[in-house]
Amino acid sequence: MGNGLMSIGVRAMAASYAQMQTTSHNIANANVAGFSRQSTMLATAPGQSTSEGFFGRGVNVVGVERAQDAFLTREAASSKALSAMDAVRRDQLLQLESVFKNGEQGIGNSISQFFSAMSDLASRPGDGPTRSVVLSRAQDMSLRFNEAGSALTQLQTSVRQGLQASVDVVNGLAASIAKVNGDIASARGLGQSPNDLLDQRDRLISQLSEHVQVSTIGADDGTVAVFTGGGQRLVLGVLAERLQVVPDLFDSSRAAVAISEGAGLRRLSDDALGGGDIAGMLQFQNKDLVAAQSMLGQLTCAVAGAVNEQQALGLNLQPPAGSVPSRPLFGFVDATREKVLPGATNQRDGSGTLISDVTIEIVDPSQLKATEYELRGDPNNAGAWQLWHVPEDGTAPATVADGDQVDGFVVHFNGGPAAGDRFRLQTVTRAASGLQPLLSNPLDLAAASPYVASAPPANSGTAAVTALRMVSTPGHPGTVGSLTFTGPVPGDPSRMLYDWDVRDSGGSVVDFGSGTWTPGKPIPSLPDATMNGIEIDIAGVPAVGDSITLTPTPHPATNNGNALSLTRLGEQSLVGLNALSDGSLSGGFSFNESFINAMANIGVRTQGAESSAAISGARAEQAESARAGMAGVNLDEEAARLIQFQQSYQSAAKVLQIAQQIFNSMLQIVG
Repeated sequence: MGNGLMSIGVRAMAASYAQMQTTSHNIANANVAGFSRQSTMLATAPGQSTSEGFFGRGVNVVGVERAQDAFLTREAASSKALSAMDAVRRDQLLQLESVFKNGEQGIGNSISQFFSAMSDLASRPGDGPTRSVVLSRAQDMSLRFNEAGSALTQLQTSVRQGLQASVDVVNGLAASIAKVNGDIASARGLGQSPNDLLDQRDRLISQLSEHVQVSTIGADDGTVAVFTGGGQRLVLGVLAERLQVVPDLFDSSRAAVAISEGAGLRRLSDDALGGGDIAGMLQFQNKDLVAAQSMLGQLTCAVAGAVNEQQALGLNLQPPAGSVPSRPLFGFVDATREKVLPGATNQRDGSGTLISDVTIEIVDPSQLKATEYELRGDPNNAGAWQLWHVPEDGTAPATVADGDQVDGFVVHFNGGPAAGDRFRLQTVTRAASGLQPLLSNPLDLAAASPYVASAPPANSGTAAVTALRMVSTPGHPGTVGSLTFTGPVPGDPSRMLYDWDVRDSGGSVVDFGSGTWTPGKPIPSLPDATMNGIEIDIAGVPAVGDSITLTPTPHPATNNGNALSLTRLGEQSLVGLNALSDGSLSGGFSFNESFINAMANIGVRTQGAESSAAISGARAEQAESARAGMAGVNLDEEAARLIQFQQSYQSAAKVLQIAQQIFNSMLQIVG
């Protein structure tokens, strides 16, 4: 009897000691992230059969379990991945927002200052210091664009560095998970659950979720396979795959993430990563940063293109004044001009030359769009090309042929696409970084118009010329032109018909035409009309037979016609114009409106990212709290249990003491 009682006491003491040991382990790890509370599992020992009945034999320690809910663990990891993705995109957008700044140091102000200086030049076209100020403002505006472009390039570099750092961490975590998988499989072979190793693996998976969204599938041996959100395998048993940062398929300045596949690498799409900071950085790079570069580049090209086009229509003061062709005011570093980037997997011949080749040419900067494009073979039309917007914005792809003009540029092919060929077209992406002023001599500014218009004193009407503008290169420079009003439009006396002609130095007509003048409208007023490149405004009402004479500018130093036209560019809608079917242009924004729109676009993206980060961050905290509430350690509860188990241990020791006394008494009786 004493022996049975002693056995029960020993079992009870062992059970209580195991419970105290487990509780102490919980208390010791209460502040360890990812630790799951453990509890000692007990079971009643099988009773002993006697003639008097079954007598209990105490308790057995079955094992140690950890408090863990697979659903809560997965939810915590998944929400952490989403939170990390939103947070890193928010942080990057906050940096991007600082590039599109307003105020004295902003691009918008530098554009305003440039056209303000041009307005001063219109007031004093022959003044040397005023001309120098225009060149200084052009230099300042170029620098502002350059600084913004460089800042975007630095953000791209930062993204690449961030991707590399995160990929290195992912590779290390994947290798660690594979190793722990092996340790768990070995421990499971001994018949018990290695709780601390399971916690360690869950912590590693949780840390991995900060960089890529993952899912897991358990195996019979206790190991887990780890997959990215898109189903790409990262860990299988004790084998771990490796991620690698590689150049983008088209643009080597951008980064992509690839995974080892056989002897090569396979680039992963943003969707394949699902979440985590890697997906957030790629999303920022491929959508937000591309949009910012495109919007800034579109504005850069529009400003430079419009100013250069108008500058070419005027007269400079290089001696002899008016005889030297006007040079462009702005240019671009070659490396930042429009680019065609073939895909890295495009087909090549035996010499390494691309089988399909594509070139583009900018023909109208005012029509350029804030986007990149991708050329792909048309799957439904062999040998044809389709043009897509990048990032895709819902715009349907357009089928294009050699020589087609699209959004202000012309595309040329040397043939149809080879199988799988793709090309990225960057019309404006890096323009801001390469803008540079080309003029250093104030005399090179073309402030004068090549022509002047006047109404002869013999006219009987009240019409007077209020403005003359050059809208295109004169077809017959240096010639004399005249316009004569021939009579009212039948049925509409407020409008007048007119004839015009251009004569050479010998008086021979070299060009002529006719049109209709409408009060308040320029002459000529049709989009496709031309009058030796000249457009005029008149006030008053002409009489039948009245004329207007167009003669070459005699004194360019005192003429401000082209300076006025240059000044007006700052108010006109010359960014993002749309070509209509009749050849006219519509829509568009002024330069300052375009910059304000860009700031607003980035601001909206930033606000959206901040909101998403706040929501997903709160959700991640809630998910982790739910997991910790179920699996975490409550020190008050553990302290209470420790006292309870201590009392159990002391009671078991008392049982053992009594059993020992009974055993000793029996020995004395026998002895």
